[in-house]
Amino acid sequence: MNRRDLVQKIVLGGGVILLAPSVLESCSKSSANSPGGNTNPTTITLDLTQAGNSALNTDGGSIIVQDILVANTGSSKYIALSSICTHQGCTVAYISGAGNIQCPCHGSVYATSGSVITGPAPAALKSYVISKTGNILTLTL
Repeated sequence: MNRRDLVQKIVLGGGVILLAPSVLESCSKSSANSPGGNTNPTTITLDLTQAGNSALNTDGGSIIVQDILVANTGSSKYIALSSICTHQGCTVAYISGAGNIQCPCHGSVYATSGSVITGPAPAALKSYVISKTGNILTLTL
């Protein structure tokens, strides 16, 4: 190995060692514990007076927003669950007459809590906290 090759390898290796910690830190999933990080959970608000959300004013009505199924299960009670079936990723739907969530692709059925009633789905749908204040629904992600 000549001198030029040795110097190039030392410079390249030193650069990798110096840059690796900052690159790995920038790939971190959460900045909630770092100074200035967002410590508030992410929320989605739905104004029930807007036309796109009007289905939620009716018992049994539902919409999907950002891969979240939001449904009015009756008596102004709302649920918010992932709209993605845990079996093979099809979009599920709230079936008000049956009072459950069904996947049209392979027949999985979920309770309004998100738990599996009938497979082949291997796991429950993720549920989200939802609250209503006036005409505003707030989903906490």
